[in-house]
Amino acid sequence: MDTFSPQKRSSIMRQVRSKDTSSEKKVRSILHKLGFRYTLNNKKLPGSPDIVLPRYKTVIFVHGCFWHRHLGCKRASIPSSRQEYWLPKFERTVARDKSAKKQLHKMGWKVIIIWECELKYHEKLSLRLQKISTNTCKVNRKVRAATSAIIKMRQ
Repeated sequence: MDTFSPQKRSSIMRQVRSKDTSSEKKVRSILHKLGFRYTLNNKKLPGSPDIVLPRYKTVIFVHGCFWHRHLGCKRASIPSSRQEYWLPKFERTVARDKSAKKQLHKMGWKVIIIWECELKYHEKLSLRLQKISTNTCKVNRKVRAATSAIIKMRQ
């Protein structure tokens, strides 16, 4: 049984945002401080990623643990009322997330998922985000080295 009246519950649910959430803003702030430049909610990409780093061909989804069912997280609880509504809704969300991630990988994009509960570990998250440029640079160096080796072989 819900502890709120239907009107109060409706009001609460209307306040749940799909973009520009406080979690997204925190991640964007960290990225900006690290020197990254990005675009937001690119509707041309599958899943409309929250943050897109075109230079690094990387997208970031900032997932709420409750809505996107973060396994093992206490925030991913199942409401006790109307489970016949909630369970299929959660299943669709997880399936949509999985599909978007798969499509993005096929298109050559790296996908990073940041869970709402990870935001409390600011330093750990900053280190994880710093690796975006490091990993890309390593890949680019390997590609350049392979390309120059091929060119030398042809000469």
